[in-house]
Amino acid sequence: MKILFFTDTHIRGTTPKNRKDNLMDTLENKLKEIVRLSKEYSVDYIFHGGDLFDRPDISISIVSRFISILNSFEAPFYIICGNHDIYGHNPDTVNRTMLGLFDEIGLIHLIKESEVIFLEKDNIIVQLTGQPYTYNLDDKMYRDKYIVNYVDGKAKYSIHMVHGMLLDKPFIKGIPYTLVDEIKETKADITLSGHYHSGFGILKDNHKYFVNPGSTIRITNSLREIERIPQVVLIELNDSINIELIPLSTALPGEEVLDRKEIETFIFKSERLAQFKQTVDNTTNFDKLDVNEILLEVSKAEGVSEEVKVEALRRIALSQMKRAGDD
Repeated sequence: MKILFFTDTHIRGTTPKNRKDNLMDTLENKLKEIVRLSKEYSVDYIFHGGDLFDRPDISISIVSRFISILNSFEAPFYIICGNHDIYGHNPDTVNRTMLGLFDEIGLIHLIKESEVIFLEKDNIIVQLTGQPYTYNLDDKMYRDKYIVNYVDGKAKYSIHMVHGMLLDKPFIKGIPYTLVDEIKETKADITLSGHYHSGFGILKDNHKYFVNPGSTIRITNSLREIERIPQVVLIELNDSINIELIPLSTALPGEEVLDRKEIETFIFKSERLAQFKQTVDNTTNFDKLDVNEILLEVSKAEGVSEEVKVEALRRIALSQMKRAGDD
């Protein structure tokens, strides 16, 4: 059985200021190359780690440019929700999004939380599960969302896909994340993750694999992103597990597509933002100026109940859907 995995395509209709190219053209070229790779390697399944789109209300005019490419995958396409695919960090809103529509018409198969899927090829059965992005995914009390506790006896291998901040080493203080070391008790043979755009490649521990190839598209112009070449993952399952990273040949060197002149401006803005956040820190600690994140930080500081947090996020999602417009 062969599987091709990629993540965080962030299909969008605008090009960030820090890029020199036309982002839609670049996205189109990369997706066409991924389709070619899937046929070249005769893969049996396509997996996507979430954030197919950059926003849940992406316009039809943009989708129409990419739908034929996605439809040209000859293998079944399995995906989980990323935070950009849904409203208010709430996967229950996916039925109101373009990703939800793709699932309804059968273009892709959207893996729901707690859903268990069995894939079979050449007498090899794989148990596939997925964890969509949720606002609390990387709180320590929710580590179980990364962990597979049961594998059906008929499955030779288990694969779990998660759209969360899974990392190989500690990150910036104050930003929730989960370390690979904290979920090693999972029974999944392979854990595939997205969300963290820089990725960490392939990690192996005691016959278990943890994989994040990084985002398909480079959005920021950090030095690390400039040096990184986007890649996809080829997984081959037979009597053993073989996993390979394949760089995308259509991904140009970072210096050619990411504007280094913008870095100093970015740093200046970041410093000003940090100064602003420091003034707010007198009351509570905000690490992201995002309405969902602010709500969560305030709720922690004030000891707000889980029920109130969920209801507040639900109302934010409804508000976002009412304001949703064209790109």
